[in-house]
Amino acid sequence: MSKTCIITGASRGIGRAIAISLSNRDDITNFILMSRTETGLEETAMLMNTSKNIEAFALDLTQYKEVAGVIQEIGDKYGTIDMLINVAGYANPKSLLETSIEDWEKTYSINVHSIFNITKEAVKFMKKTGGQILNVASTAGSSARPGWLSYASSKAAIINMSQTLSAELSEYGILVYCISPGRCATELRKVLAPDEDPSTIMQPEQVGEVVNQLLSDDEVCLDGQNIVVRKQVKVARKKESSVLRR
Repeated sequence: MSKTCIITGASRGIGRAIAISLSNRDDITNFILMSRTETGLEETAMLMNTSKNIEAFALDLTQYKEVAGVIQEIGDKYGTIDMLINVAGYANPKSLLETSIEDWEKTYSINVHSIFNITKEAVKFMKKTGGQILNVASTAGSSARPGWLSYASSKAAIINMSQTLSAELSEYGILVYCISPGRCATELRKVLAPDEDPSTIMQPEQVGEVVNQLLSDDEVCLDGQNIVVRKQVKVARKKESSVLRR
């Protein structure tokens, strides 16, 4: 079967890792990569399976009418949209009193409104044949994160949006997944934790493999859930004391 897959935020990090992983599947032929960074998209395309049909669109997802036009173009060209993977995101963590209304609005425009817009446009095609939608949230969206108010609350919105859409779109045969990665060695993580050793935390490629498994044809049980993806920190076990061994 020849499927068409759209991936936003595909120029680096988790979006790039997902694109590379999925490109090695036999059932997906057409890949539509989206990001604001054209050079990053080109680099991603070169790392993917070159036998695939890959199109790259360098655009700002908050330009809602432009995005709607691109989705219409893709749907008309390929007849359907089978997969939509929403990865693009923005973070500038600050405390409440340090957060400007402009940055609050920017965070929601990218992390929430753009996903609403592209999902609505894609579903106009997906409802004809069914499909899969995967939204990338964050563990920050399901726990208190002082100093991360705008980012954490926007990711909480995505978790609820995914759960609601899973129920709403089921009549069309559309499965909606939501993953919440924990600490992951992305460019964004470098900004958030500049002193952290990236080799000690989860890698984007590991998240990409989880997504690949979720979007398999055999998966029928995990849609509508907030799936936490994290690398467990190994803790060295202390030796038992001589008293305990007696």
